[in-house]
Amino acid sequence: MAHVEPAHLVELALGNATSTDADAEALRHVEECGRCGDELRVLTRLVTAARTAQLVDLPTAPPKRVWQRISGELSPETNAPGPPRHNPDRRKRALLALLALAAAAGVAVARRCLHERSRFVRGLLR
Repeated sequence: MAHVEPAHLVELALGNATSTDADAEALRHVEECGRCGDELRVLTRLVTAARTAQLVDLPTAPPKRVWQRISGELSPETNAPGPPRHNPDRRKRALLALLALAAAAGVAVARRCLHERSRFVRGLLR
């Protein structure tokens, strides 16, 4: 069997696997293939980290002096606005953190996929 597609590994890591033959075959392959197994473990850790993120894990807003300095450097002759007054609530911040983690996972999977394709093409050209 060929390696499990990165998108399928993401679905398995998210726990979205169903009892289809394709999922069963993918899981059998993951058990036997070190590379796919490692990738699934990394993705599973990423999903677990995203799902267990707490508010204290998220970045905080910069101090007011940072906004003042940025404003001063951008427009020293005018009164530039200060920091944004609206702070997103906890759910929005948690969602943003999850989206950032999902984006990071997507980038990692895409990079891996492109790397494998380039290796495959180089193999064909030899």
